Amino acid sequence: MMRKRFSRILVAVLIIAGPPKGGHYVRAQQEEAGSPRQQSQVTLLQINDVYSTIPINGAGGLARVATLKQRMSSGGHPVLMLLAGDFLSPSVASSVFKGEQMIATLNAAGLDYATLGNHEFDFGINVLKQRMAESSFTWVVSNVVDAKTGGAIGKAVPYAVKTIGGLKIGFIGLCITSSSIVPAWRNDFRFSDPMASAAKYLPMLKREGVNVVVALTHLEFREDRAIAQKFPEIDLIVGGHEHYPITTVEGHALISKAGSDAKFAARLDILRKPAPAATVERFFELIPVTSEIPDEPKTAAIADGYEARLGKELDTVVGTSTTALDASNERLTKETALGNLIADALRDDVKADVGISNAGGARGSRVYPAGPITRRTLLSIHPFGNIACKIAVTGQVLREALLSGVSMLPIGNGRFPQLSGVTMKVDPKATGDSRVTDIRVNGQPLDLNKTYTIAMPDFVMNGGDGYTMFANRTVLVDAQSGDLIVTALEKYIAARGTVSPSVEGRVTIAP
Repeated sequence: MMRKRFSRILVAVLIIAGPPKGGHYVRAQQEEAGSPRQQSQVTLLQINDVYSTIPINGAGGLARVATLKQRMSSGGHPVLMLLAGDFLSPSVASSVFKGEQMIATLNAAGLDYATLGNHEFDFGINVLKQRMAESSFTWVVSNVVDAKTGGAIGKAVPYAVKTIGGLKIGFIGLCITSSSIVPAWRNDFRFSDPMASAAKYLPMLKREGVNVVVALTHLEFREDRAIAQKFPEIDLIVGGHEHYPITTVEGHALISKAGSDAKFAARLDILRKPAPAATVERFFELIPVTSEIPDEPKTAAIADGYEARLGKELDTVVGTSTTALDASNERLTKETALGNLIADALRDDVKADVGISNAGGARGSRVYPAGPITRRTLLSIHPFGNIACKIAVTGQVLREALLSGVSMLPIGNGRFPQLSGVTMKVDPKATGDSRVTDIRVNGQPLDLNKTYTIAMPDFVMNGGDGYTMFANRTVLVDAQSGDLIVTALEKYIAARGTVSPSVEGRVTIAP
């Protein structure tokens, strides 16, 4: 069965990287007796950015990943499952269980090592510590500590060493430190530069005599590449944060990212040649996680149990949309119907002049079809528990915010502003103030000296996604008195019964 399964997927690549410089590529015969991969001493099974325990549109599912691990472990072959951050949140279930369902399911699936992603901070340090206490796997966190104590968060360790399959493998864990961390909780944690933390702990691994070094990271791809260039002693970077598969060699290191929601799992086989060559050979394979892989029963039972507990309440229909709601990555670069709906609901909820919603706040990575809208759909679209807030700022500050919101174009970014009550023209090729022109608030030209009220998520109000210009402004509705954004959405849709959001030219982008 296993032989047949792997014969249908991507041809693996053997990457030989021996001192002093990176090596060359050789096609690997996947499961042939005596093939290099068959001789590997240990296999790493990688997932990252997993927000659902069950399949989404037929792909993914932690019970299937558990089956993969069991298959790879057949005959006593050593396998370690790694998760490169982002799994406690966001999701419909996490809005209810605060990540408890992920820990229970990952425990059952046989996860061995995990590091923090930016969404492990979504519920604050106390919930994170509780989730760590419930876990049976090792959390490797090299560059984040408890701000209050200065020590490790819960039972996290700054590095780990595992002797398995005749190898001594060392792990460090490096987490992103950008504005994607929820501002309300940043002060609970103390972040160190990932590069500095790698420089601190890699020598410790060397002193422990490891012969394979793995960096388990949740960083932007450019940061992973920089770390690989800086530290040639790293053999593999098992990474996350980007939601699409990435595999490359940078210097000596193989960098692997397996997408999101376990739609793929990366198989990384390691074979260390003995001295005098002492090379580390790595075989890579990206495995589609589909219905062809059966569920591991114990893992499936736990995942399904949490799904059942969500109850019928989430399936209550609150209204209907006559148009599809696009929560794909299109929202990160342009105006969308869903973005307009969210911004309109925010603005209506707190009665503001303008509504601004950071595009990254809407989730789902899918297009929700026209038809009935349930509470479950709304939680899937906006799962973070963010709150509708209202502040007063001058037109100058509003202009700064809009400029910041489109500053990354044409690259997609979570800060891209979905708007209500304001329109603008954007030239991505322009620099400075000329990038945004013809700003109008409710049809009238923006007055830089006038005071406007703005509705936004508390995440944005507190400086998230780079909106630092909103910090310390006059707050009219704060996070203690505002509605949850999902509540604001439900109220807005329910009051109308039927909504028909569309792209209206609120953000006009020059080609």
